[in-house]
Formats: sequence, structure tokens, C-alpha cells
Amino acid sequence: MPESKRRKPKNRPPSQKAIAAAKEKDPSPIWYVALIAGLMIIGVILVLVRFIFQMDQMVLVAGLGFIAVGFLLTTNYR
Repeated sequence: MPESKRRKPKNRPPSQKAIAAAKEKDPSPIWYVALIAGLMIIGVILVLVRFIFQMDQMVLVAGLGFIAVGFLLTTNYR
């Protein structure tokens, strides 16, 4: 049975544009990290409060919304 040819790995150095783009971006400020953590913690607390005290469904939706916004903010974290 014939054997398949193996692909050769591409060992290319990063382009100058990629290096320049990485150097241009500053790291995220401390308040951004605190905002992300705060939104997620508030969301978890709202979800727990909804189930512990058997509150309205909108509390659950709000809690999940806070968690989702916190998660979306993490995609822009540097």
C-alpha cells in the first residue's frame, strides 16, 4: 500500500507588519480588568439570587447579560 507524503512545516518568521502591530498596542489598563471581573461577578450573584430567592425571570436574564458582556470584553483584553 502506498504511503502519503508528509507536509513540510512552514517555519516562517513573523512579518514586519505583525511585529509593528504588536508593538503599537498598549496593554489593557487595570480598570479594564476590574470592569470585566466586576461584570462577571455581578452576573453570577444575580443568577444565584434569582434561584435562592425564587425571583422573577428577568433577574436571571440580567445576570446572564452581565456575564455575556464581561465575556465579550475579554476578547479585547491585551
